[in-house]
Amino acid sequence: MLVRYSTDEKGNPVKKAVVYTKDEHCIKRESIDPDAIFIIDCLKKNGFDSYIVGGAVRDLIGGRTPKDFDIVTDATPSRIKKIFRNSRIIGKRFRLVHVFFGTKIFEVSTFRSIIDGSIGNAFGSMDEDVLRRDFTLNALYYDPLKQQIIDYVGGVEDIKKGIVKPVIPIDRIFIEDPVRMIRAVKYGATTGCKLSHKLKKKIRISAPLLSPVSPSRLTEEFLKIINGGHSFEIVNAALETDLYEYLQPAASNLILENKKFAKSYLENLKKLDDFVKQNQDSRLGERLYFLLKDFVEQLTDWKLEIQSEYSSSEIYKKTWAICRNFVLPINPQRTELDFAVRKLLQDAGIQVKPKRAKRNRKLHIQQDVSEQEN
Repeated sequence: MLVRYSTDEKGNPVKKAVVYTKDEHCIKRESIDPDAIFIIDCLKKNGFDSYIVGGAVRDLIGGRTPKDFDIVTDATPSRIKKIFRNSRIIGKRFRLVHVFFGTKIFEVSTFRSIIDGSIGNAFGSMDEDVLRRDFTLNALYYDPLKQQIIDYVGGVEDIKKGIVKPVIPIDRIFIEDPVRMIRAVKYGATTGCKLSHKLKKKIRISAPLLSPVSPSRLTEEFLKIINGGHSFEIVNAALETDLYEYLQPAASNLILENKKFAKSYLENLKKLDDFVKQNQDSRLGERLYFLLKDFVEQLTDWKLEIQSEYSSSEIYKKTWAICRNFVLPINPQRTELDFAVRKLLQDAGIQVKPKRAKRNRKLHIQQDVSEQEN
């Protein structure tokens, strides 16, 4: 095992990080996307430090296949953009670069400073960047060329012990960014690592901090949950820590009030996870279907609804509006919610005519006008 040193104000050596070699971490080079290695190699050849960071390193240590390979470097976004023509700078405040290889997207970010705490946007050093990482299992840096893991915070040992431990002091971590609470329960549920009693207690106490978080951020996190194949475990953990009432308040209330609904809702999350694992390219609407199934089924007596005076389009509009309110504050794409509601109504025996595309309506109008002119 190697040690990475820095110097203090007097120039004395100070131990900063432990360096694990390939014989110690056992990560296989062939487990790493070759395009990620190419990006790191190009950055290094241009004189910049560069590493795979975060969840990818965590998954590689745990023997899992990473979904993404995020990369961090001391190169600025504009410099990264010049090195890779197949890239685009994104973000207004927190600027980073997406490098494209066909359908694959690699996120390349610059080391961040702690000058403004853990949520500032100033560029910094690797020594600072690690202190902005949320939990130790996500604060590891891997150099695929040297095949070394740089560990400042004991993350490797925490992964081996199966512990989710914060890097940022527990009295600040959720105040600075409440969404970290969702990530904490997600990491615990998906990696098999446990949250300490102290961390769980802090999350329960801090759960109301999610209340002012923007719907767009909550939607982003929630879609990761239902798209990841582990929604059953994550939602259970979110219910246990009082987070789910801020992600899905209507569903949370029904779960607390109705044991039958709670059991069925969670069973459908299991079905959702199986569906996602078997149909990775499925659309969001197909996944929302599982989330809404129990709610729509208990809305009314659908046999009587079919015999009512309401048309199928009127029933659809009413059901869509109720479902839209049910999933708040989450804001999925209208077309995907539309798909889910139509599919659920079809299950109930109500056929709703498909929406005509605007382009087709325009085409028909143009045809009608030209026929009149002729």
